[in-house]
Amino acid sequence: MSVRTPPAVAEPTGAAARLASELDDLENHQGHDIDSILVRAAEAAWAAQALGNDLLLRRAQLVQADMRQRSGSPGDAARVFLTIHAWAERYDSRPLRARSHFHLALTHHYLGDHSASLEHALASVELLEETAPAGLRIIYLVRLANSLVECGSLDAARERYAQAERLAIDSGDLTRQLLVLNNLAYTEIEVGNDAVAGKIVERMHAAVRALGRDYLVMECDTIANVQISAGDYAGAERTLAGIADAPRWFEAHDVADARLTLATAQRRLGALERAQATLDRCKAGCTTDDLRAVLVRAMAEQAELYAAAGRYADAFAEYKRFHAAAEDLRSRQQEARARTRQAMFETAEARREAERYREQARRDPLTGLYNRRFVDERLPHIVTHAIRAGAPLTVALVDLDHFKRINDTLSHDVGDRVLVTIADLLAASMDGQDKDAFVARMGGEEFLVVVPGLAEGAGRSWLNNLRRTVRDHPWAPITGELPVTVSIGAVAGPAAPGDDQAALLAEADRNLYVAKRSGRDRVVC
Repeated sequence: MSVRTPPAVAEPTGAAARLASELDDLENHQGHDIDSILVRAAEAAWAAQALGNDLLLRRAQLVQADMRQRSGSPGDAARVFLTIHAWAERYDSRPLRARSHFHLALTHHYLGDHSASLEHALASVELLEETAPAGLRIIYLVRLANSLVECGSLDAARERYAQAERLAIDSGDLTRQLLVLNNLAYTEIEVGNDAVAGKIVERMHAAVRALGRDYLVMECDTIANVQISAGDYAGAERTLAGIADAPRWFEAHDVADARLTLATAQRRLGALERAQATLDRCKAGCTTDDLRAVLVRAMAEQAELYAAAGRYADAFAEYKRFHAAAEDLRSRQQEARARTRQAMFETAEARREAERYREQARRDPLTGLYNRRFVDERLPHIVTHAIRAGAPLTVALVDLDHFKRINDTLSHDVGDRVLVTIADLLAASMDGQDKDAFVARMGGEEFLVVVPGLAEGAGRSWLNNLRRTVRDHPWAPITGELPVTVSIGAVAGPAAPGDDQAALLAEADRNLYVAKRSGRDRVVC
C-alpha cells in the first residue's frame, strides 16, 4: 500500500533544494541589511509558489515577517507567525513548527510575556530538526537562554549559552560564537557579575581577531558597558569611537544605544563637551528613526550630564521631562502590546472559526460521520504512514443489504433512522482502536471503515464481529420484521509500496461485490 509524499513535505531536490539552502541562509541571519533580506525573502516566496512547495513558501513568509517585526511592525508579524504556526500544527510539519515557535518566542519577548516566550523557545529547540544548520541551532539556543534569563533561571541559561558556544566552536562558526559571548557578557553585566563579564570579553577579543573583522555595533556596546562597569571609561570611549562606521546587526536602535553608552562613558570620564556632542547625535538619531525608548533613556542621561556640569536647575527640569516621557512611553508600549495581543487574539479566533467551518464541510449532515472530502484528505496520509512504518492497515467498505426495500416498504424517514443507527454502531466500534482509525459515509448506504494496526487475520475477525453487531441489533422498533444486515468488502494486511487510496478502495469494492454476489451478510477480505 503506497502513496506519494505530498510535495510540501518531501525531501527537496533540484530547484527546491537550492531554494531550501537559500532559506537556510536567510534564517541564519548572516546578513545585516533588513531591506536586502526582505527582497531575498520575497524572491524566495515567489519561487516557492512557482514550485508549489507550501513548506518553503511559509518559511519565506516567516523570514519576511521577522524582518518586519524588527522594523517595528510586531502586530502584523504576529498574525503571520500565528497563521503559519496553525498550518504547521494542522499538517504536523515539524520544521515549520520549530520555526514558528521560535518567532512566537520573540513576539512574546517583545510583549513582555516572559513565561510564554520561554514556552515557545523550549518548543523551538526541541522540534528543530537534527539536520538544521548549526548556525540556526545556535540562534535557537541563544533565544532559549535569553528567555531563561528573563524568567530568572540563570544557571539553566548559562548551560544553554555554553551549549551554543560549544556548537559554534565545533562547527567553526566564529560569528555565532561572538553572538553567544555577546549575549552571555551582557547577561553577566545585568546580574552584577562584572569580573565574569570581563573574562567573557577577553574571549570575544580572541574570537574577533580570529574572525578578522571589526566588532558589530551591538558587540561594541556590550564591551563598552563591561568597561564602564569596571571603571574603565577611557577604554569604553575608545571602544565606541568608530561606531558610526561599524557594521550593524538588525536592530534599528543599535547605533543609538551605542551613542548613549558612549555619552555615559564620556560624562564619567569628565569629558562633558564630548559627552554633550555625542548625546546630541544620539537624540537626533532617535528623532529621525522614531526610537522613543532610547530617546527617553537619553533624557535621563541628559539630566545626569546637566548635573555633572553643575547646571542643577536644568538637571531638575530635565528629570521632570524624563519622568513624564517615561510615563508616556509606558502608555504607548502598553497600547502597542494591546494591539499586538488583539491581533493575535483575532487571528486565533479566525483560525478557530475556520476550523469549525472546515469540520462542518467534512461531516455528513445526516449521520455526523466524516464524508468523502475528509476521506480524500486523510486516507492518503494514513496509507503513507503505514508504508513507512511497515504497519498493517484495514480498509473496509460497509454496505447495507436490501436498503432500497427498507425505503420502499417503510419510508425514507425510516431509512434515515437506519442509516443513523448504523453510523452510531460503526462509530462505537472505533473505541480502543488506533487514534487514526475513522468511519465515514461515502454516500447513500455505503460506509468506509479505516483501522490502522489490524493485521489480516485480526482485521477479518474484527470486521465479522462488526457485521454481527449490526445484524444482532434490536431493529424491530425501527424496521418491524425487516432485518438489517451489511455486506463488507475489505483489504487488510501490511502496507506495501505501490498501493494508494484509489487502489485500496477499488480492491475493497471488488471484495464488496463478491460479498453481495455470495449471499450478503458476510465479510470478504
